[in-house]
Amino acid sequence: MKLKLTIDPDIVAIMQAEIAAGQRAVTTAMREAGAGLKSAWRSQITRAGLGTRLGNSIRLATYPRGSESLNAAALVWSNAPVIVGAHDAGPLIRSRNGFWLAIPTPAAGKSTRGGRITPGEWERRSGLRLRFIYRRRGPSLLVAEGRLNSKGRAVASRAKTGRGLTTVPIFLLVPQVKLRKRLDLARDAERAIDGVPGRIVAGWRE
Repeated sequence: MKLKLTIDPDIVAIMQAEIAAGQRAVTTAMREAGAGLKSAWRSQITRAGLGTRLGNSIRLATYPRGSESLNAAALVWSNAPVIVGAHDAGPLIRSRNGFWLAIPTPAAGKSTRGGRITPGEWERRSGLRLRFIYRRRGPSLLVAEGRLNSKGRAVASRAKTGRGLTTVPIFLLVPQVKLRKRLDLARDAERAIDGVPGRIVAGWRE
């Protein structure tokens, strides 16, 4: 006597289909969560007045690439982690050599290399010498004897008589600066993480 057992529907096929549905749901959820977090971080950076260039430093990568998995993951990061991290943490900044932090005034202009100009670079470019002025109240100063051009930048005076010559503050000197916290990246990251389970369930049901 022979017994034949047939299970209808096919359990193996059902399980394979369920696993495939789970892979699609998890992968889609992680891609959506990563894209949402990238957009949120970029928006937060630009709203804080830090510029679209810094906002565009936020990048996204999802894994595995080109396939679906129950272990899918998303990675969101910045190509400028030091700058973004500083505005996110609001650290206390001190001079490396323990003396002063030189903060350029509008009369100093900008560095040719990008970012803030240093006293050494300013002297080389302008041909003027900086003079230290200590103040008991408020920041001390590095000043130069020159004139302001049409752009409000300090330049050497061309007049031999000294006409138009004035003392121009070029740098403010402070022992330390507390950078204002302008970002809260953890808040958006927590929201993205909290939303993942719901995304997975919704995608799996579909």
